[in-house]
Amino acid sequence: MLDFIENNLDTDLSLEYLSKKAHYSSYHFHRIFLTVVGENLNEFINRKRIERIASILLVDSKTPLKNLVYQYGFNSDSSFSRAFKKYYGVTPTQFKLRGKEILSKIGIVSFSFQKYICSIENINQWIKMNAQITIKELSELKLASISHIGEFDKASDMFKRLMEWGHQKKVLDTLNFKAITIYHDNPNVTLSSKLRFSTCVTISKNINAEGEIRQRNLNKGIYAVGNFKIKVEEISKAWKNMCVWVIEQGYQFRDGDYFEVYHNDHKTHPKQKFIMDICIPIEKTKNIKLGEVNNINLSRYKVQNQGCINDLDYHQLISYMKELRLFFQREYEIIFKLGKVYQGDFKFSYFSLTTEELKKLKLKFVIILNHKKRHFWICLSGQNKSIRKKYWKMFKGSDWGKYHLAESIDDSLSIIDQSIVINPNFDDKKHLTELIEKEALKFINTIKGIL
Repeated sequence: MLDFIENNLDTDLSLEYLSKKAHYSSYHFHRIFLTVVGENLNEFINRKRIERIASILLVDSKTPLKNLVYQYGFNSDSSFSRAFKKYYGVTPTQFKLRGKEILSKIGIVSFSFQKYICSIENINQWIKMNAQITIKELSELKLASISHIGEFDKASDMFKRLMEWGHQKKVLDTLNFKAITIYHDNPNVTLSSKLRFSTCVTISKNINAEGEIRQRNLNKGIYAVGNFKIKVEEISKAWKNMCVWVIEQGYQFRDGDYFEVYHNDHKTHPKQKFIMDICIPIEKTKNIKLGEVNNINLSRYKVQNQGCINDLDYHQLISYMKELRLFFQREYEIIFKLGKVYQGDFKFSYFSLTTEELKKLKLKFVIILNHKKRHFWICLSGQNKSIRKKYWKMFKGSDWGKYHLAESIDDSLSIIDQSIVINPNFDDKKHLTELIEKEALKFINTIKGIL
């Protein structure tokens, strides 16, 4: 029923109609749906429709909203606007203007058009080094599948259950075996806790649903297929770069299954790498040539590339900040109480450190990473503006000038700050962490002595 709903968001999906199709009474269908999915039926349908519209607006903000509203089953502009604002916190019109910024504030890392323009040459080089992308017409695949809603850490166990079941039933397609993950949601607009995916294996004959295992067919169609040999932490980057490739070739995304095909067990690879295909459904248009392998055309971005800084992937930067916080927590848990890593803005991330003495003064230290400039720094900050202003005036009124004093407290979270590392080398994380530790502690101990 989840598949049916997702494939028919532009049709009437009333409780009566769906419960009849599922062979339940309306009461029992609604109750079971809520138990399995964690949302009631109307919430789920509205969310899926809103996310579908949000996905379209992210890549094509010129599409008239009114057309999308009625296409995806909303009775009026006002009812859609209310539902949209309830989910994303802003009106659809505001989302069209500031969609990516808004998504980042609620914890969703959206695809950034401007970001990929600034690093498109790096993307092209990365694809050349790590992938071969080809346009292919893929045949229909007959699969046994298990679906899950939530984080991806369950996938390995799901594959294990599928393999054990397939061997027992003798239905695995051993001559043309494939292990596949299908993604049913767009992570650019859907919270990770609500993402739905299916782990699948190829089968040699049709099967009847048995508990959590059921048949799922991947339809024949045209796909952009990228063959990669990468580590697990690079998979997100591979997907984003594949999307860039599709856009740059002038191809059109098609409604269909986005999936990964695995050609090895990464645990047996000497470098723990996945040998895998990423498959993106595209429309069959006049410019499609099967078997075609192209590179991104950089010439039209020459002007935009000037002055752009080749940022690391957002996920990699956040991942390192979490590693850094974990290091301080592990090494200095007796001394410091640490705040969570703030990741509500593409431009920077940070976490705080405080002690019992500082907490009484309502002060804290903050380690910050400027994503664009690749610059680590540390500052003394306060719990609120009045506290920051109090200590800022104390430093300003003294002749102590060892570290940089904020020019004004009105638009700064920092009272006094110091650069730690400029142009950090993320390839040697151990050395980078040691350097940050050394410089941060030097700053912290100096300021504590003054206070």
